[in-house]
Amino acid sequence: MAMIDTSGHHIVYGTLRDFLTGEELPDTDDERYRQQLARHLVEEKGYDPAELEPRLAIETDFNGRRVTSRIDLVVSIEGRRVMIVRYGPGSLVTRERAAVAASRLLDSEHRIPLAVVTNGREAELLETLTGRVLGTGMPAIPRRSALLDMISELVFEPFADEEKRDREARILNVFDEEICCRGGVCELPPDDAGG
Repeated sequence: MAMIDTSGHHIVYGTLRDFLTGEELPDTDDERYRQQLARHLVEEKGYDPAELEPRLAIETDFNGRRVTSRIDLVVSIEGRRVMIVRYGPGSLVTRERAAVAASRLLDSEHRIPLAVVTNGREAELLETLTGRVLGTGMPAIPRRSALLDMISELVFEPFADEEKRDREARILNVFDEEICCRGGVCELPPDDAGG
């Protein structure tokens, strides 16, 4: 039986192997959901593992608050980033705006046109030009074939205006700051640890 590490804020049960990369990651409840999500996209939705980029991040720093915003998965089709997927426990509505901001900032070439927010049981598909919800429930996450059909209608516009990028970075910084249930900012494992 694996030893459970409860020394930090997040319970670590040991380690697990990343479904996409084979990397060894801390085995947490959240990471288990992320792994299920990656497996779901490959086995149920038809994506090739090579089309999924795990654990990307956007760093923001405003008013002395340095925040790392995690993008759990990025889906690329035909060499273009088309959709981001962000996992977080709890309410999806509170995660919509940060997902839209992340999709506008992650790629320097263009705004990524679609974003998914999920808590592992529910999901919302958002178009990132306006933030409109296109569908709800896990079935709203498009299958690869459906996403291919949508590509010709998606807008891959640049999001280069510095003032707009700064506004989105500020939004991401505020929404993604981890506030611990103990008060103050959560001490999460470093990004490269997959926490």
